[in-house]
Amino acid sequence: MAGDFHEVRFPLDVALRGSGGPSRLTEIVTLASGREHRNSRWADSRRRYDAGLGIRTLDSLHAVLAFFEERRGRLYGFRYRDRIDHRSGPPSQAVGPGDQPLGLGDGATRVFPLAKTYGTGPLPYRRLIAKPVAETVRVAVAGVERPASSFTCDGTTGLVTLATAPAAGARVTAGFWFDVPVRFDTDELSVDLQAFSAGEIPNVPLIEIVP
Repeated sequence: MAGDFHEVRFPLDVALRGSGGPSRLTEIVTLASGREHRNSRWADSRRRYDAGLGIRTLDSLHAVLAFFEERRGRLYGFRYRDRIDHRSGPPSQAVGPGDQPLGLGDGATRVFPLAKTYGTGPLPYRRLIAKPVAETVRVAVAGVERPASSFTCDGTTGLVTLATAPAAGARVTAGFWFDVPVRFDTDELSVDLQAFSAGEIPNVPLIEIVP
């Protein structure tokens, strides 16, 4: 992703008024008996967004056009702030170092990838987080928060490196904010200014780049 990805964020004021969320690909075969056989074609969900809903002024429209041109359409990826899902915990709660499990120590491993787990039932989904906001990351080992000087977080990969390896069996957790790596899902932005002035919203489709 590194060579074709720009570590810049889509205009935040537009993103926070956009729409979208996760999508999956499920294959369903209906048998002669009427029963179904369902199979998930994707191991991971993939998010789609329409940023056009966030464009309310000519200035914001101009900012999106400039951003689109600099990304060369679909060529380069970038960061996008998902208004609903951009924290390790619920939107109403402050980030805490115990929000998400990263793994268990073995006495040797010092590098842990950030991840967010969805659900607490029989089949939770674990999503790798590749674009955290590095300065927001908080880490705890065995329930005790580590000082910021005792670990580093790579904001371009989501890898957390501890200064010392956690003891065997020690639970490593973290809290963080994050962006979604996306790209434009079109090579053409068409805007009718008369329609825009009359309240018509341009279509600006974005699609997640799966790490």
